[in-house]
Amino acid sequence: MNLTPLRYISTRGHSPAVPISQAIAAGLAPDGGLYVPVALPSIDPDAFDPHGLLADTAATLLKPFFAGDPLADELPAICVEAFTFDAPLRPLPAHPDTLMLELFHGPTSAFKDFGARFLAACLRRLPRADTRPLTILVATSGDTGAAVAAAFHRQPGVKVVILYPDGLVSPRQAHQLGCFGDNVTALRVAGRFDDCQRMVKAALSDASLQAQVPLSSANSISLGRLLPQMSYYAHAALGWWREHGTPLNFIVPTGNLGNAMACLWVRATGLPIGEVRLACNANATLPDYFAGGDYTPREAVATIANAMDVGAPSNFERLRWTFPNETQLRELLHAHSVGDDTIRQTLTTHAREHHEVFCPHTATAMHELDRLHHSGDSRTWVVVATAHPAKFETVLEALLGHAIAIPPALGALLERPTKTTAMAADDGVFKHWLRGHAEAGPISTA
Repeated sequence: MNLTPLRYISTRGHSPAVPISQAIAAGLAPDGGLYVPVALPSIDPDAFDPHGLLADTAATLLKPFFAGDPLADELPAICVEAFTFDAPLRPLPAHPDTLMLELFHGPTSAFKDFGARFLAACLRRLPRADTRPLTILVATSGDTGAAVAAAFHRQPGVKVVILYPDGLVSPRQAHQLGCFGDNVTALRVAGRFDDCQRMVKAALSDASLQAQVPLSSANSISLGRLLPQMSYYAHAALGWWREHGTPLNFIVPTGNLGNAMACLWVRATGLPIGEVRLACNANATLPDYFAGGDYTPREAVATIANAMDVGAPSNFERLRWTFPNETQLRELLHAHSVGDDTIRQTLTTHAREHHEVFCPHTATAMHELDRLHHSGDSRTWVVVATAHPAKFETVLEALLGHAIAIPPALGALLERPTKTTAMAADDGVFKHWLRGHAEAGPISTA
């Protein structure tokens, strides 16, 4: 395995190359672009311990990405600290040649727990000359915010500010976002997720604000979030490849493209992943592009798969950097849009006929699987399950006519009191609030 020190550049090409520690600490490049490695490393499938746990796979996979960095020696410990729960790959008995990769067994019952915990473990180990608290900004369409809050809750020297679209996340998601208190503040924004994302980027790109309020990001724009998400794809694909000698094909529900980029980067390193398909909700920016249209960000549409309500996916910049040839990109990747009525029908049909209950986001991937099967595709597919269905009880219980069992970790969070603060969807108002928030000092428990 090539362990030449790896540097990171901006997707926009106007920022100096930096080591990964600096890229993780900054979140966003100074020119407003997203950090990417100068070149993706090539990784030998035989380099991995066939009996290793997910944390072992993560440490081996990410070693070349951290080569030459002060965090390199700490990487195995970071992975052990972050990956304390599994990402099981299980067969779906009612669907031949189909498996499900369950990514919702972490503390907030969503796949975002993997990346958030890894990022927190990295930042805890990075020295800072600035003694002022570091404020972590995170825009969320439902699940990211709670995962970041849980990962950084009560971490000394860190504040977390979560921005989410008021009324456009599920009630249990909203409760999670405001239930931590202490060093975590949740802002309910009078707008959509894209407003929240724009506000975070505007703050991170404001040099004068950064001089007053040290800021970083925990969205999927952060390499500290994206890189660890590669681990569960590598672990699943390698396990299957050792047993069957064939690559795995994945259907990934996506909105902001972070989870899908993780899967694509694993494939780009040379590990045994076959076709990757994107399942989107009614927000069709990506499906329209892959159907041959221009890339046209637009205002997000509210759907019952709310964590994917993104009209301007940030990681599209990373996607174009990875595949600069547009024609080749459209040949390599496919995306399909699924409306709310189809999501409901998919959820109802699979519950009635197969006794399978999914979250609305996972249902978009199940619908894509159904389409493939109806077209005669008999390859082995993995449906990526991104969140526990109990987080979306207002959708599922009305459809299915019964309660959804709540996992213990989620139940514990729902028992906590919750508190949020209203915020206008205005960059200037948010920046002014951040200055005042920094001056206010430590935050008491909500």
